Formats: sequence, structure tokens, C-alpha cells
Amino acid sequence: MLLKVQRTLSRQSAVIQLEDDVASIPNRAEMGTPESQMLADAEEIDEKQNPFDDVPDGGFMAWLQVSGSFFMYFNSWGLTNSFGAFENYYTVSGLSHKNASDIAWIGSFQAFLLVLVGVITGPIFDRGYCKTLVVVGSLMVVFGMMMTSLCTEYWQVMLSQAIICGLGEGCLFIPGIAIIPQYFSSKRAFATGIAAAGSSTGGIIYPIVFHKLVPRLGFGWATRIIGFIILGTQAYGLVVMRVRSVPKFKRALYDPTAIGDFKFMVFTIVVFFAFAGAYIPFYYIQSFASSRNIFDQYTAFYLLSILNAASVFGRVLPNFLADKLGPINIMFPFTILTMVMAFVWATINNRGGCIVFAIFYGFFSGAFVSLPPPVLTGLCPDLRMIGTRMGMSFAISGLGLLIGTPIAGALLKTPAQYTATALFCGGCVAVASVLIIVVRVAKCGWKVSVKV
Repeated sequence: MLLKVQRTLSRQSAVIQLEDDVASIPNRAEMGTPESQMLADAEEIDEKQNPFDDVPDGGFMAWLQVSGSFFMYFNSWGLTNSFGAFENYYTVSGLSHKNASDIAWIGSFQAFLLVLVGVITGPIFDRGYCKTLVVVGSLMVVFGMMMTSLCTEYWQVMLSQAIICGLGEGCLFIPGIAIIPQYFSSKRAFATGIAAAGSSTGGIIYPIVFHKLVPRLGFGWATRIIGFIILGTQAYGLVVMRVRSVPKFKRALYDPTAIGDFKFMVFTIVVFFAFAGAYIPFYYIQSFASSRNIFDQYTAFYLLSILNAASVFGRVLPNFLADKLGPINIMFPFTILTMVMAFVWATINNRGGCIVFAIFYGFFSGAFVSLPPPVLTGLCPDLRMIGTRMGMSFAISGLGLLIGTPIAGALLKTPAQYTATALFCGGCVAVASVLIIVVRVAKCGWKVSVKV
């Protein structure tokens, strides 16, 4: 009964909004505009505000989609967040003849392809090929991990783990993020946060599996078992995920109006710097703790799992608050606190400090994965183009993922070593902190008590 009332109120609100929008158009009847044209204009205004019909905003099927989306994140961002475990192994054993910066290019290129592929897979999803993307992406990621298990050379790892897995993860990421708006409206950010928690959960489980199995079974079988886990969890996602409707409006790969949209472009730069800096500890926290003799090689591994575990809450709680207070209002303080923790990283020299840093940094930085989609939705003037704009934004900001960690690895060769790396991390997030204020002011001025 309550759901019916909510739907009725939603429709009434849409009618009121539509009447206001139509009233704002000059009296076109007096100007001789045909009635059919005015009806078409009214339908276009309504479709801009609500591209999907009768969004349920909850229910069993809707939350089932969240569970399926959870595993899309689990096997895309989750696998990317696990690269710190592979980085440590490659540095010590597998590719010990390569320096940290060279090895970081594997993980950074994998993450870059994850977001870049969305420019192409977004329109494919909009045409109703959700299951096709899930099947293709799943097979590519599994195949990539199986091939990685056989690799002995740097170029082989780059081809299998970076390129094949990265392309496959990109096919999984878009269905995971794009299916939620079809089932949620007022709870959209919270549902997105729960799904995005899959990335942190994957970042907990996959490193532990890898770390425990390498000494017992070797690198090859440890990596293959991860591939089998991906295959099983993706099978669940394939079964439960259902596209409710295909938008009438077929979106393009590029929106020329986005380039002239100041708020959109500045926020894209915000995400670029956030991506460039925020993922550095995920790659280097293990080697940091062991190289400074804070933890031994075996125990230092668990810092990555702690960081990812804290990030689970950092993806869910901010998005819950974003539905109440606005995503930009929540993203700003989390960005500031991430910056503070990044600068604190440079001063840590004991075990307690490392553990506290991993907890707080993981929590605060979690917002960088889960909040950008709701922010971009709020900045988009035409919701029919949100997929296009999201793809464009991530394609540009993804360059931060590509270059951030290799630069941090190169800084390890300087006399300052991890101090320089931590300062670079904090500096990138500091730029993002300043620019997000610019976005907020451009959106609503200097008013403090505004949901935005």
C-alpha cells in the first residue's frame, strides 16, 4: 500500500513538474505552433526528467539487482583493488628484475581500461545487451586470470592481467552501475553504495586467497583459483540481473554540450586528481610497512585487507548520507579527510600508526568510487544523457588511474622515497578538495544549507 502511495505521489510530482516546464514555454498556440508539436515537446520534457517509466524504488527484484551489481563491482574494482598483493609478489619474486614503477603500470593500465571501456559499453547496455556484456566481461576476466597464471615475462603479464582483464572488467562495471537507476530513485545513492561495497569486499577476499595459496600451491594455481571464484560469482550475477526497460532515447558516445558545461568539466578534473592520488596506498602500503621494518613481509600483507575492509563502510555510509544531504555535500568532507590522512601517512613509523592509517584512509577514500555517479547524475541537465556524460567523465578522469601509481612508484627511487610518495598522494587529493568547492559554488552559490 505504501509503495502505491509513493508511486502516486511520484506521478503527481512529475505532472506538476511537467506543467511548470510547459508553462515556461511561450504560448506557442498563439504563435501558430501545431498541437502535435506541443505534445511532442511536453513528452520530451517529461522524458528528460524521467527516462525510465515507473521506477519501483525498492522491492525484492530491485534489491536482487543490487546483489548482482555487488558482484559486478566485486570482480571489476575488487580485482583492481587487489593488485597491491600482486604488486608485492611481482616485486619480490615474479618480476623482481623490474622496478616498482614498471610493475605499477600493470595495475594502473588495468584500472584505466576498466573506466575507459565504459564509453563503448554504455551505449551497448542502453540497447538492452546487459547479459551479453556480463557474459563477455566474465569470460574475458576469467581468461585473463588463467593466462596470468602461466606468465613468466613482464609483457605477458601486461597483456593478460592489464589488457585482457581490464577490458573484461570494463564490460562488467557498466551493467553494475547502470542497472540501479532503473530500480531506484530516492534510494539510488544508497543502493549504489551497497553495490560499490563489492569492490572493497573483493579487495579483502582476493588478496587473502592469493596470499594464503601462493606458499602452498604456487603462483599459478593461486591465480587460477581466483579465476574460478570469479567464474562462480559472475554466474550468480548473470542469473539475477534483469533490465527493466530500454530507454527510448538511444544515447551517443559523445555529448558536445558537456565540454561547455563548467560544472561537469570541473568535477571531471576533481575525479581525475582523486583517482591519481587516492589509490596509491592500495598499491604500496605493504611494501611501505615492510621496507621501514614496521611489519615483516608476511604480516604487512594484512594492511591491504584492513584498508579494503574499512573501505566497505566508506562506500555504504557516505551514499546513505548522500540521499539525505546531497552527494557533493558528503563528498567534500570525505575528500578533505582523505587528504589529511594521506599527509599523515608520510610521518608513520610504528605498527599502531600503520593500522590506524589503514582503517581511516580506507574509510574516507571509499567515497571516491561510490559518490561520483550520484554527483554526475545531479549535474546532468538531461537525464537521458547521463550515460554518455558518465562515460565521457570516467574516460577523462581514468587517466588519473593510469598515471598516478606509476608516478608514485618512480618517486620511490628518490631520496625521500615513501615520504615523497605520500606527499604526492596528499597533493593530488588536495587539488580535488579545492575543485569540489568550485563545483558546489557553481551549482548553488555560497548557500550552506542546500542539498546538492
